[in-house]
Amino acid sequence: MSTGAALAADSPLIIGAGPAGCMAAITLARAGAKPTLIDRDAVVGDALCGGFLSWRSAEQLRAIGIDLAELGAHRVERLALYAGDVTAEAALPATGFGLSRHALDTAMRRHAVSSGAKLEIDRIRTLSPQAALGERQEFHARSIFLAAGKHDVRGQARPRQADDPALGLRIRIPPQARLTRLLAGKIELHLFPGGYAGIVCQEDGSANVCLALRKSMLLAAGGNPRVLLDQLAAAHRHFGERLAFAAPDLGVDSIGAVPYGYVAKDTQAGLFRLGDQAAVIPSLAGEGMSIALTSGAMAARHWLDGGAGAATGYQRAMAQAARRPVAVAKLIWEAAESRTLAAPLVRMARLAPWLTNIAMRASRIAG
Repeated sequence: MSTGAALAADSPLIIGAGPAGCMAAITLARAGAKPTLIDRDAVVGDALCGGFLSWRSAEQLRAIGIDLAELGAHRVERLALYAGDVTAEAALPATGFGLSRHALDTAMRRHAVSSGAKLEIDRIRTLSPQAALGERQEFHARSIFLAAGKHDVRGQARPRQADDPALGLRIRIPPQARLTRLLAGKIELHLFPGGYAGIVCQEDGSANVCLALRKSMLLAAGGNPRVLLDQLAAAHRHFGERLAFAAPDLGVDSIGAVPYGYVAKDTQAGLFRLGDQAAVIPSLAGEGMSIALTSGAMAARHWLDGGAGAATGYQRAMAQAARRPVAVAKLIWEAAESRTLAAPLVRMARLAPWLTNIAMRASRIAG
């Protein structure tokens, strides 16, 4: 590891080149700043979460020159809900999109670099005031933007106090014509006691199946994610029909102890918390990407106005903006994973789809 790189006073350090970090880098660079963007992967991967982008996310991306339709994103016009044999559908307030994180993050990283951000590849191990220790070198900056997604960095971990924490699972089913037709124009939410699954097509016709489930469910399945998925498929007919398209040897990605409902209300001088480091909305709301983009742009604007000293003001403003959508989504999540409330929730959505529309709008973040 090299001794270190000290950045100029006008050079913010951004840890994480996902949507939040890239949005901050683009906003800063286009305003004349010289941000350094650090990511652990030289080749853009495909993060587990964020395969659905709401109409709000699409507007934010369009404003910086990224057109989701041009990236081949799958258009989503409807939400389909399933709880046992109870089903409902409702139109989205506006068109959403299914797009892999590989495609989105690649486009955003390209825009960040072309806008003037410097990209460094390193894995940050420890974060302390004005310093980030990586595997290759140590970076020093008065302003650090923490956009590490759901992964915590040593020295800045978020509190995790749940007795039965949530975990994330994802399985990507390769393109198959019958499944593509089944999912055409919609995103599906399958509700289970203890969790839910979201299913949406992406740009290559594959089906992205993301689940948020209680850790106890995985433990009951012997710690084997595929066994747990097969158990859910056997117990829930509609989900089973979709999972039947997944080959038995198809890999399952996972992430543990996701702190859904967390909102960072404050921060230390010079540290701007972005994306999931600022607020973790339950993924069934489909608003995680918009929160990431909003936080990146908001943090950049605060920094441009006040430098490192603007971190506290930004964090409080971001917490205020995220409070309502996170609270609404958390209430819906608690009902959705309840054995007694999930089916009545879906029946209500079927009888009064306008209520679903209100809930979707209430869980959007204003930026």
